Amino acid sequence: MSNTITTTNFNFPNQKSVYRGKVREVYNINDELLVMVATDRLSAFDVVMPKGIPYKGQILNQIATRFMEMTGNLVPNWLIATPDPNVAVGHLCEPFKVEMVIRGYLSGHAAREYKAGRRTLCGVTMPEGLKENDKFPEPIITPTTKADNGKHDEDISREEILSKGIVSEEDYIVLENYTRVLYNKGTEIASDRGLILVDTKYEFGKTKDGKIVLIDEIHTPDSSRYFYKDGYEERQERGEEQKQLSKEFVRQWLIANGFQGKEGQQIPDMTPEYIETVSERYIELYEKILGEQFVKADISNINERIQNNVVQFLENYNKRES
Repeated sequence: MSNTITTTNFNFPNQKSVYRGKVREVYNINDELLVMVATDRLSAFDVVMPKGIPYKGQILNQIATRFMEMTGNLVPNWLIATPDPNVAVGHLCEPFKVEMVIRGYLSGHAAREYKAGRRTLCGVTMPEGLKENDKFPEPIITPTTKADNGKHDEDISREEILSKGIVSEEDYIVLENYTRVLYNKGTEIASDRGLILVDTKYEFGKTKDGKIVLIDEIHTPDSSRYFYKDGYEERQERGEEQKQLSKEFVRQWLIANGFQGKEGQQIPDMTPEYIETVSERYIELYEKILGEQFVKADISNINERIQNNVVQFLENYNKRES
C-alpha cells in the first residue's frame, strides 16, 4: 500500500490553532494566514473511512487551487500560494455557516428525495415528470448548514437562512450570485473537457476587511459530480446509469455493502485492491478535468515534505511582509 497522510500534527512558526475537518486540516498562522492541508482521508455520508486513498489529497488540492486561479477574475478567493502538492495557503477568513449547493441535474441526494415522492428541496420546487439524471430547466440552489465535525450537514432553505439570521440578506444575495457565476464557468470548462458538471458545492468566507471570498475547494471530485458528455442523451433515453466521475461511486459501493452512515451500521472493509481503484478514479478525474497528466508527488515521507515546504514558504512570506 502506498504511503498516505490521514492525520497531521504539524507545528508551524507562529501557529495559533488547528481545525480538523473531515478531509482537510487547517492551521491558523498568527491570525493572518491559513495553511490548509488536504489529507488522503475519504469521507462519505459525513463519515470518514478508516483508510486513506493514495494521492487523493494532492489531487483535491491541485484541482481546487487550479480552478481558483482560473476563476479568480470572476469571483475573489482566499488563495495566496500552494507551497506543497497537498497544501494551500490563504487569507484568514470567517466562514459562512452554510454551504452553497447548486444542482443542474436531478442526481444524488436530489434524486433520492425525488424518488421518495418529495418535490421540494430546500424550499425550491422540482418539476414533475423528471427521471433520475435529467437536466433541470434551470440550475437550482439547495443550501445546507455547515455541520460541526461528526454531524450531518442538513438541508436548509433560503428563507430559513435569512429568518434565522445565519446570513444577512445582503450577503446572501452575493453568495447566490457567486455560486451561479462559478457554476456557469465550471460547466463551460467541463464541457470543453467532454464532461458535464452535474452539481457542486461552494463555501465562502469573509476576510478581515469584510470582503466575501471563495474558500476551501472548488470543482473537485469531493465537492462535485461529473458525467461524461459523450453518450449522456443515449443513456438517459435507455434508462441506463450515467458514466460518472465523482465520489458517488464510493457512496454506491457503500450502499451496496449495507452502509449509509446510519447508527448501528458497520463500515465495510476496504481492501487494498478496492482502495487502489478509488485512487485510480481520482487520478482519472484529475486528468480529465484539467486536461493534463497527473504527476505523482514523492510520498516516501509526506509529513516531512509538507513541514519543510510550508516552513520555507512562511519564512519567505514574512521576509516579504517585513
